[in-house]
Amino acid sequence: MFLSIFIAVFIVILCTAYHNQDKRKWELVSKLPGPKGLPIIGNAHQLKSGHEWYLQLRGLTNEFAKYGIMKVLLASKCNIVVWKPKYVEAILSSNRHIDKASEYNYLHAWLGTGLLTSTGDKWRHRRKMLTPTFHFNILHDFVDVFNQQARILTNKFKIKQNTGVFNVFGDITHCALDIICETAMGASIDAQSKDTDYVRAVYRMSFLADTRMRRPWYWIDFIYNTIGYGKEQRQMINTLHSFTNSVIADRLKSFDQKKAELIRQELSGEDADLGTRKNKRLAFLDMLLYMSDNLTKLSMEDIREEVDTFMFEGHDTTAAAMSWALHLLGANPEAQKKLHEELDRIFGDSDRDATMEDLKNMKYLECCIKEALRLFPSVPMYGRTLVEDLELDDYTVPKGTTVLVISSAVHRDPETFPDPEAFKPERFLLENAKSRHPYSYIPFSAGPRNCIGQKFALLEEKTVLSHIFRHFNITSAQNRDELRPVGDIILRPEEAIYIELSPRKAEPY
Repeated sequence: MFLSIFIAVFIVILCTAYHNQDKRKWELVSKLPGPKGLPIIGNAHQLKSGHEWYLQLRGLTNEFAKYGIMKVLLASKCNIVVWKPKYVEAILSSNRHIDKASEYNYLHAWLGTGLLTSTGDKWRHRRKMLTPTFHFNILHDFVDVFNQQARILTNKFKIKQNTGVFNVFGDITHCALDIICETAMGASIDAQSKDTDYVRAVYRMSFLADTRMRRPWYWIDFIYNTIGYGKEQRQMINTLHSFTNSVIADRLKSFDQKKAELIRQELSGEDADLGTRKNKRLAFLDMLLYMSDNLTKLSMEDIREEVDTFMFEGHDTTAAAMSWALHLLGANPEAQKKLHEELDRIFGDSDRDATMEDLKNMKYLECCIKEALRLFPSVPMYGRTLVEDLELDDYTVPKGTTVLVISSAVHRDPETFPDPEAFKPERFLLENAKSRHPYSYIPFSAGPRNCIGQKFALLEEKTVLSHIFRHFNITSAQNRDELRPVGDIILRPEEAIYIELSPRKAEPY
């Protein structure tokens, strides 16, 4: 009890001092629309948690829809929320406002300052260095991994078909984990078949980061480390870093001149020897080792930062996207029928894996994925810290302010997307999408800090979903309200996404 009172008094004193220190900032912020709050604590007492927070944020963006901007004050922290496309463009297209919001600092213990969390010259250097790792030739090689793990998932689903309703989110997440682990590190963790300390640590660290961002009292290191999750976080990070360090060390031992030459050919677009490529499947880690130039340009710690970042960013986002798409297609039989027809045209009765050419021809599936990402964007918001004042029409957003771009609200503008709650994949046919504001649809962010792996993600999602829909009819067991999405780092269901499977036709494999 005494500790709780001490914390409350400490926060009030801290916030009062902060307000008095920067009066100009708060005068500018006070002119912005937004929900009314209390002195010192702002709107902190009003904010809900979990799914209720997601609904609350959606409700506020509807309430202040005519402005496209609002302030939400959380004790000493001023958050400016934007969702009007031209305001979104002003933030995300800027080469000045590239600093991630301070909440991302809570990922530093795990990810360091890799591509996701770094800023300034370090970010620019890493972005330039890592962009070639997503070269078409390299992504082409990863399709084998996508197919392999999709087959394992499909075989698991065969056991569950005609057995009733089940939660699909865990199965999809394990598949995505296996894919990103093999493509990022070249290591297999068999998440689809067994539980491991590494898999548990990945899940738990995501939860701990979410929790710390949402609870202001945990922003203070002393409190987080004494009465919070500090001890558990250190244990999880030790598990994660030990595994990654071990994989990097093993990969470094086997990194020879032949592999370096293969990478050089891949990055230059040359045709590598097929036998060599087959026997030397590359991973992102191999690219990093090649670029490190014998650890002179990237240290072991630098490499681990980027591998851990790939792991963090590359499994939750794709797992969420595929799970939401399964629900939406299972709830819309007509769209699912069109998808089945497209896949039948491409594959017929063949049991072969999907090729890169097949994936290019999955036009309707791509529309379905994009529409699912419109309704349920894997990353529901993007945060930036302004390095200078920003003029947005009649408003001045002051330097040092956190700006949150709410993709869930951007994607529901009825002027851009009529009947915004309806699932209509045809919105993303070329003829229907070409006239939209370029910042009205931002599932992979946009501008200089857009998602470097978005092509990788779409290829993975198309491969896995095409395997599933070639074999099964999907029926959703929930209506939209029952999904209860939670919008923290990743937009995920509060509890589960329930579906039911039935076979489409005689099993080809």
